[in-house]
Amino acid sequence: MKKAIRFAVSHPVTISMGTVAAVVFGLVALGRLDVRLLPEIRYPSLTIQTEYPNTAPLDVENLLTRPLEESVGVVPGLRQVHSISQAGLSQVTLEFNWDVDMDYTALDVREKIDLVPLPEEADPPVVLKYDPSLDPVLRIGLSGKATLTALRNVADDVLKRELESLQGVAAAKVSGGLEEEIQVHVDESRLAALGISIAEVEQALREENINASGGRLRDRNAEYLVRTLSRFENLDQILDVAVAVRGDQPIKLADVAEVHRTHKERTTITHVNGRESVELAIYKEGDANIVDIAERVRRNLDRMKKQLPEGVELDVLFDQS
Repeated sequence: MKKAIRFAVSHPVTISMGTVAAVVFGLVALGRLDVRLLPEIRYPSLTIQTEYPNTAPLDVENLLTRPLEESVGVVPGLRQVHSISQAGLSQVTLEFNWDVDMDYTALDVREKIDLVPLPEEADPPVVLKYDPSLDPVLRIGLSGKATLTALRNVADDVLKRELESLQGVAAAKVSGGLEEEIQVHVDESRLAALGISIAEVEQALREENINASGGRLRDRNAEYLVRTLSRFENLDQILDVAVAVRGDQPIKLADVAEVHRTHKERTTITHVNGRESVELAIYKEGDANIVDIAERVRRNLDRMKKQLPEGVELDVLFDQS
């Protein structure tokens, strides 16, 4: 102890420089310190989430959940697999040993699920490094004079895309409002008289309503990506689809069915200040700073409000930061 004191007294410049360096490094570390409501615990778990709209839970289990479970069963360090199959959604949760490198494991899981043949109508599986059952970082309410269908469209087509593009945001889930849906009511007696099956009608609609990649086109030093845009834009285009040919006469959908613009069956109803509305729940990535995310989202919300239709309000309902 005496030697340490003697050294400090005889070398004041060295001690001062060391003290200043410690203070500087401390301030730098303080600025980078992660701030969150709960302490950071990187749980060794991943969730594979796959959406398959308009599909019964049993079909989701057979077509999505089981093939995905089998494909990831050989990933090293896997301890337990449990899943939830519900209408239109499959969630497969993988739990690993605590000593597993989760960044490398996530890449391994993605490689495995990319090899799984899934239905074309299903969305690509998403590997999430957070537990979807946890509370979101922020909840945002969208309400106003617009219809519930218009509010839902704004949330899905504008707000969700922009929020999910922000650094640190893992997902923005939309609930409430009315989701637009096109329903085709087929005249079965008319189909039977013409010898056309429901499967033929379904296939014709699927083939006509698609955006396909046309490959690459090279022109000297330039290269272009070619896409064929052929998705329906209105009801008349749907009614004009040829579902079969009898003789030389094409049978159009309008000859055997009626098409109506309506909305999906409601599963969630959201209210803000007594008014029915649409809610966006924002989830953070596993290692993101909750305060930084909240500030980043709030800054962008001010810009997004300018894109909203007149009379539509955007409010932060809950902020975990």
